[in-house]
Amino acid sequence: MTQNKTEVMVGGLVMATAIGFLLYAAQITGVSSSAGSYPLTASFRSLEGVSVGTDVRLAGVKIGSVNSVTLNAETYRADTIISIKDGIEIPDDSAITIASEGLLGGNFVEIVPGGSPFMYDPSSEIEDTQSAVSLVSLLLKFVSGSGE
Repeated sequence: MTQNKTEVMVGGLVMATAIGFLLYAAQITGVSSSAGSYPLTASFRSLEGVSVGTDVRLAGVKIGSVNSVTLNAETYRADTIISIKDGIEIPDDSAITIASEGLLGGNFVEIVPGGSPFMYDPSSEIEDTQSAVSLVSLLLKFVSGSGE
């Protein structure tokens, strides 16, 4: 009888730990509900290193995440939907770029705010985009000597 109680307690502890890890992973990857946020769209030439769940930052502070990435078959650009936390207003002349955390770090989406007194409405499109810079292509240009 005591062996049965021990097995039930250990099984419950394992289940609780597994549920805790799943909740933590959902929170970290941004899979958790997007309540309290609004969407903005942007179209990039290249989204190298960015996928669903990637951080969206303003002044180095996480203010949202990437919700969706699709290829536009007409323009051959990566159409992206990002979510921004409610209460954070983005001026409508802001730029959105793909930035790198460092030489070995990953990429993230950075919003560079403009100076307009008007703000983006939910589901607006940020038109001023700057795509990811490929470190490999930069190194190849440097090594081959083609500085164009």
